[in-house]
Amino acid sequence: MSHAIAAAFLALESHAADLENTKTLDLFAADPARFENFSVTLDDFVFDFSKHKATRQTLDLLVALARARKLEDRRAALFGGDSVNNTERRAAMHMALRDLSPQPLLIDGVDVRPQIEAEREKVFAFARAIRNGDIRGATGETFTDVVNIGIGGSDLGPAMAARALSPYADGGPRTHFVSNVDGADLADTLAGLDLSRTLFIVSSKTFTTQETMANAASARARLVAALGEAAVARHFAAVSTRLDKVAAFGIAPDRVFGFWDWVGGRYSMWSSIGLALVIAIGPEHFTEFLRGGFDIDAHFRTAPLDRNIPVLMGLLGVWHRNVMKRGAHAVIPYDQRLARFPAYLQQLDMESNGKSVTRDGRLVTHETGPVIFGEPGTNGQHAFFQLLHQGTDVTPIDFLVAAEPTAADAHHHALLFSNCLAQAEAFMRGRRLEEAKEQLRGQGLSADEIDSLAPHKVFSGDRPSSVFLYRRLDPRTLGRLVALYEHKVFVQSVIWDINPFDQWGVELGKELANRLAPIVENADAPTAGLDGSTAGLIGWRRARG
Repeated sequence: MSHAIAAAFLALESHAADLENTKTLDLFAADPARFENFSVTLDDFVFDFSKHKATRQTLDLLVALARARKLEDRRAALFGGDSVNNTERRAAMHMALRDLSPQPLLIDGVDVRPQIEAEREKVFAFARAIRNGDIRGATGETFTDVVNIGIGGSDLGPAMAARALSPYADGGPRTHFVSNVDGADLADTLAGLDLSRTLFIVSSKTFTTQETMANAASARARLVAALGEAAVARHFAAVSTRLDKVAAFGIAPDRVFGFWDWVGGRYSMWSSIGLALVIAIGPEHFTEFLRGGFDIDAHFRTAPLDRNIPVLMGLLGVWHRNVMKRGAHAVIPYDQRLARFPAYLQQLDMESNGKSVTRDGRLVTHETGPVIFGEPGTNGQHAFFQLLHQGTDVTPIDFLVAAEPTAADAHHHALLFSNCLAQAEAFMRGRRLEEAKEQLRGQGLSADEIDSLAPHKVFSGDRPSSVFLYRRLDPRTLGRLVALYEHKVFVQSVIWDINPFDQWGVELGKELANRLAPIVENADAPTAGLDGSTAGLIGWRRARG
């Protein structure tokens, strides 16, 4: 760590000590315009970070840290198509997939816009033909159901977005997502589906992913048993770059959709990996989703650092993770249709920044990515909010809420919205012991009862949260939300000097699973060479097989 960066962190730590006895409510009292000064508005989207215990000096010190890490230069390299994914020697230009401008998109000096637009139009044409019935199944029936078979980035994004944008389906086929190698996932998904009216999409760049190909093979066998071998070409499509393997599976070349090495898996929803989503909501709505991501790209590239939403998100996260030593971060969408959004962000954030070595392979000298978790409000309030309010660890929270409901009851939405704001206020405000006692006196309790019960009703407060408020959850808003968190993760990776675009930590488990699979399946296979625990567990299973 350079002297300038070490000095920036030391300055933040000293500043945090100065703020230790300051209450967030005191900051509001001292600045009547705090909400305006500590929020950023982008059209009909508001990011409110005023409930963090942070001052103008806090922001200045965080921006100084960002500049010491050359954030602006790294951002320019990202959008310039440089090989920012240094361990795999490739660009990370998923932003190009949602760039709706006419400008050239250069990667290694080559304009990739024509490729992107051609592949997008191929996806759109196929989706329209499925939706309007021009493409039908082997028996001549229109497709009523689409089953996407993938895992990780080939599943989480499209699955999350299809649920989030379900009101925009406009009569399109129902979409289902299978990811787990557990056969129950596929079996439960196919139960009740008419295979003669079901389209399968196999999403795997290499067409070798263990879980995906096991599920695809089982789905193929089910289809062949019901409709015959010839039906495979009519009922399967693929998103992959391995044309040879796709052809061997029986999928027609005109039903194969590709993407590029500069599109990482967890950033791939904007590409052909979003095929199931395009079929679900239609090309026009998907274009609005792209437009939302493009909005944020423009904002991220041009807004001053201290008024830049993803930069502020990232820097506040660094403040909490590295200075305040907070190891988790909660994301609470007050929207049932965003139920999968926290899980989507778990992969985006934890697979990107769950690293312990720097870009040049040295051990990091500070904490990196936090644990990300969440659940829709108000469900989370009746589950883990107890720990968030009164537990010994402080966990920063992101609240997401729409001003207006989408295809939902207005009265219910008013209750939902009120709960969101009330929780954000409660985490900040807390309740002092004397306030708890006064409340209990009002309930007519005796002095002894008050003294006994009051400590249990104390809330420390000063538990930080951000509120993302937008007009309604529509395709463009969802695109904005996804892109905001993508760029937030990038900002933090720059501060921590790690590569957010690789995921080598996923590989070891895959390798060991491939080694163990034949031993588990063959009861006579020797277990010599395995560790005692693994051999013992396999032996226990065999004894009861």
